[in-house]
Amino acid sequence: MDYDKLLNISVELGCRLMSSGAEIYRVEESVRRLLQAYGLDSPEVFAIPNCVIVSITTPAGHPITRMRRIGGHGTDIELLERCNALCRRLCAQPPPVEEAQRQLSALLDRAPQYAPWQVLLGYGIAPAFFSPLFGGGAADSLCAFIGGLAVGLCLLYGGRFLGSNSFFRTAACSTVASLASLTLVRLGLGHSADTVTISVLMVLVPGVALTNAMREIMAGDIISGLSRAADSILTAAAIAIGSAAGLGIVGML
Repeated sequence: MDYDKLLNISVELGCRLMSSGAEIYRVEESVRRLLQAYGLDSPEVFAIPNCVIVSITTPAGHPITRMRRIGGHGTDIELLERCNALCRRLCAQPPPVEEAQRQLSALLDRAPQYAPWQVLLGYGIAPAFFSPLFGGGAADSLCAFIGGLAVGLCLLYGGRFLGSNSFFRTAACSTVASLASLTLVRLGLGHSADTVTISVLMVLVPGVALTNAMREIMAGDIISGLSRAADSILTAAAIAIGSAAGLGIVGML
């Protein structure tokens, strides 16, 4: 067996799980079970949100280690579910390493591609449904829908101006959300500026990341938990700064 290829497959699977927003325990356990399914005893797996390290010892006693750094990523529940399903299939009936590599490479090929208008529609619908939860009426939901579209446009097409820094991108989107919400309410389209603004900002709140951070801290994965918690806190700070900037601009006008 080509243990170098097997190690590369396991590390790639771990990276894709991490990139889709999986918890640390899920990444480590999936990689470990995959390697054990191919007959390797006691593989060592260490993962944090931006790095996966896997080490194995071949039956001949030769140690091999791989490390992969992971860039900025968000949450993709569909990709996470497909990675989990693939890992279970490979562990239940391990195919040849080349076939496992082919199945892993096919994960992204089968990923659904959404048109920009579909993504924008999602950004608009989510705040519109949050508005009634915060006590808003039909007019507030309409304003939240328009504000969500503005945030979606900023995220989809503002990358060349905002750069890749997630903090500044979130702050800019929060400013746009605040400006759009307050302006629409002042024009008479909505009734509650607070309700509309909060509804629109909900699409930027890192709920999954914060939940995973708390779970990992309680499970003993302190490094990854603190890393995710710090990222969530910075995102929340960016939302607050952007909202305050939008409120200040509207107030001056």
